[in-house]
Amino acid sequence: MSKILFVDDEKAFLDTLIKRLEKRKINPRAVYSGEEALTFLAENTSTDVVVLDVKMPGMDGLETLSEIKKQFPLVEVIMLTGHATVESAIDGMKLGAFDYMMKPCDLDLLMEKLDKAVAKKQGHEEKIMEARLKEIAGQRV
Repeated sequence: MSKILFVDDEKAFLDTLIKRLEKRKINPRAVYSGEEALTFLAENTSTDVVVLDVKMPGMDGLETLSEIKKQFPLVEVIMLTGHATVESAIDGMKLGAFDYMMKPCDLDLLMEKLDKAVAKKQGHEEKIMEARLKEIAGQRV
């Protein structure tokens, strides 16, 4: 089962989204700030994807994305915002976001993007595992 973290300071929006996803047999986790997201990821290292609000008080989405990519480079991040600008979308993609969506988002489209982001992360993990196995095999020859 994929491990998805949602980060948004709009509690009512996030709680509604979580309930809708749970009806689809997904068990997402939710936190309400960038700082909480980094703490959660440090304690839950098998998280696959973060869906991250861009505009939040304190550490905003772009700052949080930058820290996620530094500390947890394999975690894929989908940026989500109701205040998108071309500049923030470009900045997010430059920092390594997997994709960018507008609020309110279509749930089917979000599910599709989550599946693709999880597949990308798993592909990277498989490549790392293959490289490690080759390294170990090379050391035995």
